[in-house]
Amino acid sequence: MSDSRVLFAQSPVLAAVPALLLLLLVGLSLASLTIGYAPLSPTEVVAGLFGLGTEEQRLIVQQIRLPRVLLAWLLGLSLGASGAALQGLLRNPLAEPGLLGISASAALGAVLAIYFGATAISLWLVPAAAMSVALLATLALYALTRAGSSNLTLILAGIALSAWAGALTSLALNLAPNPTAVQDMVLWLLGSISDRSFDDVLLCLPFVLLGLALLLSCGPTLEVLALGEAEAASLGVSLGRLRGLIITGSALCVGATVAITGAIGFVGLVAPHVLRPAVGYRPGPLILASALGGAVLVLIADMSLRLLDLALPAAQELKLGVVTALIGAPFFLMLVWRARQDLP
Repeated sequence: MSDSRVLFAQSPVLAAVPALLLLLLVGLSLASLTIGYAPLSPTEVVAGLFGLGTEEQRLIVQQIRLPRVLLAWLLGLSLGASGAALQGLLRNPLAEPGLLGISASAALGAVLAIYFGATAISLWLVPAAAMSVALLATLALYALTRAGSSNLTLILAGIALSAWAGALTSLALNLAPNPTAVQDMVLWLLGSISDRSFDDVLLCLPFVLLGLALLLSCGPTLEVLALGEAEAASLGVSLGRLRGLIITGSALCVGATVAITGAIGFVGLVAPHVLRPAVGYRPGPLILASALGGAVLVLIADMSLRLLDLALPAAQELKLGVVTALIGAPFFLMLVWRARQDLP
């Protein structure tokens, strides 16, 4: 079978994949709302969601657990969609949101805000600083795409940007004025969606929705790009515009969520690889499938943390970013090994 026929091969469940993932996500969300130090039944959760339960149930469900679940949705949607779009754009199975340095730049902004004591003025200055630095990084990358640079230049610029942001973050940790500041920085860098409110959800929601819209709009063009850059250009595809849209969409999604949750890695790498066979290896449908799959992965990881915390109440709660890294790093190494095995 030719490469193009393999590329556009239809999966029997292609149309049903997003629907099945959405149903799974809703079921996991309801299950997540039942987990906590005050366990609730599914009936009590539904009653609390619609304001029909007791005041305590409404408070637990609506103000404590629901924001955490919604952030898991937004984080997973952002990382999954960004990972799939970047892999389609760069035609590199190892690409993920952290590759462009957007995550590291957002983390740098938050660390600098903590370093200079911005939290004493307002807690909102931390996500504001994170999103501002992520925006600056995005503008730098977008300037490269407008100059007609190749994908290789984009990757190298992203790696350099990520290394630079990481070095400055380490410098801020090294020169922190007091141990409390160091602890705040480290805890934020570990990544978590606990102890968040609806204010946090509303802060990143519009940026995530706009970013997802941009990424999903690139799906049909990525289908054409899969045939090759020369073929895509001959069919009228503007590679510079496509790179700009995907970079901007990824920056909006990842920058906004990282500003709230801290650094969460590897979701954007794992979700596309798990779901690629289910969508017939097509880069267009993979964006939506990976977005929903990323939300499922984040929600499962967070539920596992909460169950472990209930089982071992005396232990320190693990952070979400640590768990995703522990799972994602071996998966990444496996992909590298498989790529090495495919070399002649």
